[in-house]
Amino acid sequence: METTALRHELGGFLRAHRELLSPADVGLPSTARRRTKGLRREEVAALSGVSVAWYTWLEQGRVDTSRQVLDAVARALRLDADAHRHALALAGFAPAADEPSAPYDPNLRAMLDSWPDSPALLLGPALDILAWNRAYAAVWPDPADIPADRRNLLLLLVGDARHQRVLPDWEPVAMDLHRHFRTRADRRPGAEDLRRLTGRLDSARPDLTAWWACRSVGDFAPRTVGIAPGGDGTPRAYGMTLLLTPQPQDTAVLVLTPARH
Repeated sequence: METTALRHELGGFLRAHRELLSPADVGLPSTARRRTKGLRREEVAALSGVSVAWYTWLEQGRVDTSRQVLDAVARALRLDADAHRHALALAGFAPAADEPSAPYDPNLRAMLDSWPDSPALLLGPALDILAWNRAYAAVWPDPADIPADRRNLLLLLVGDARHQRVLPDWEPVAMDLHRHFRTRADRRPGAEDLRRLTGRLDSARPDLTAWWACRSVGDFAPRTVGIAPGGDGTPRAYGMTLLLTPQPQDTAVLVLTPARH
């Protein structure tokens, strides 16, 4: 009964979106007289590469569908990311684990730039460095000087001597970041970015295999760390915090706040 109800919900959802579109929205010529509100079923069927009868049955809740066909229907109906995910859920499909992450909210970048004295990074789910502020580049090696495919905080902490000089006690931070990463990786087991990082960590530091094989998980805990700006001089105390941002972006902001004396 539940499956039948979901089929009907999916059919009604697709029909409502079909009725919102005009031929011009999908590159079709408009005709003077149209009895049907929005697109016709045969037009959606043609755009999706399915038969008119099958698409009609889909809207009527009479057939199941494959994910590939539903993706094609979603494209034909110009569904945005939220509507596409909802259609997949109604059809019983989980969101794609390896689908590209949504672009990060530009307000997050503005927030980083508003902290002139607090080095900060915007990190993706696999701890890739997405953005940074001037204060960060003044203390750490500037990410702009690092090839884009190497801009990963965990990889840099475990494999780059310059980063280790800035953060002499880097190991506990790296271990906690890896636990944070594992938490996200377990939730998205098929995600390509997360799988790729696991392989790169093992290649970069095979001597730390015990770390990479560890199944310990947990969110990154705030702490006080010693930072040597530029990798020189006596380390100064900074508070280090990882701020989690809302889904679906699943990004995080790592911020270092100079400790008050």
